[in-house]
Amino acid sequence: MVQRNSDKKLLHFLHNELELSKADIAVALRHRELDRGPIPMLLWQYGFIDLEQLDKIFDWLAEHA
Repeated sequence: MVQRNSDKKLLHFLHNELELSKADIAVALRHRELDRGPIPMLLWQYGFIDLEQLDKIFDWLAEHA
């Protein structure tokens, strides 16, 4: 799977700032390919992040858009 630079920055943020495990991120990435859903929503739907973390991700995305 080819990742855009913006995806790499988001994955870096998820792992380093929110301290999500690489395994949790990998699950979301696998499901993104199947469901075509946005990574933040998939992480939330699968219970890897809470609503506060989801808000932080959306804030980060808004700042880095």
